[in-house]
Amino acid sequence: MKTSISTLAAASLIALLAATTAHAQDVGTILKNADSYRMSVAGPSQGVKAPSGGSERSERGGMPLSDNLQVDTLVQVFNTDGTPDKERRYTVFAQSGRQSLVLMQSPAEKGQKVLMLGDDFWLLMPNSQRPLRITPMQKLLGDASTGDIATMSWSGDYTATLNGEEACQPAGAADAATPPDAAKSQEKNAPAAFFASKVCYQLSLQASRKGVTYQRIELWVGKQRHEPVRANLYVQSDKLAKQARFVMDKPGAGATVSAMVLTDQLSNQKQTRVTYLSRKERTVPAEWLNPMFLARNPSLE
Repeated sequence: MKTSISTLAAASLIALLAATTAHAQDVGTILKNADSYRMSVAGPSQGVKAPSGGSERSERGGMPLSDNLQVDTLVQVFNTDGTPDKERRYTVFAQSGRQSLVLMQSPAEKGQKVLMLGDDFWLLMPNSQRPLRITPMQKLLGDASTGDIATMSWSGDYTATLNGEEACQPAGAADAATPPDAAKSQEKNAPAAFFASKVCYQLSLQASRKGVTYQRIELWVGKQRHEPVRANLYVQSDKLAKQARFVMDKPGAGATVSAMVLTDQLSNQKQTRVTYLSRKERTVPAEWLNPMFLARNPSLE
């Protein structure tokens, strides 16, 4: 009898451990799928290959992730009444190994660069041969920080916990999430109301490395396709700094995130819209990821 009880207990423990492991893997897969909507090159709308590598198409995730990307980005700041305030353009080279180079393209900032190597960030000015250490929270424009522009992955920087399922948008939140009039035309295929009746997984993300922009993130992703819908972004003090909303370029399979709308929660409630104008695969020369080379060579292209 004792042997039977021991065997049953051991079997139960093994089943519990297996379920826990499977759950952790599922959460990791959900987060990687969410990443794929921001870190892939737009392609056909038929979906992506199943994680097993078979020929079947999957309904979850965006297009296959690209390790090395060039992303042309427009950052716009809107006043609380929806009128445009400022805008800047950036070219981001997101490379494997958590390396990114941001080139500032607007006349007011032309020649300035931000380099991210792992947890380290440098600002390079065109008239200085000395790279300046900065933090990922350093503001670029409005509420868009260097980390918001330079990093596009959650799965490599955060440990995720699945809290459950709930509506993608809280009741009555759809109107509040509607972007300024100047941006509405860019998201006619994915208005805020499109998400209001959908069910999302709600994830808690805890930073797993020191050089991240946010210590903690509450993230909502679609239950069916795992597309990112919205997020609450918390700084080191655990204060809610920003709320983010993600705009898809089209509904359905093969979609990518076309914009991220940030709303300040600490002071002015202004909106900052980060629009991804284009993405393409590109691997930059190794010397472009060296801060001293960049300081000595202000012009790269």
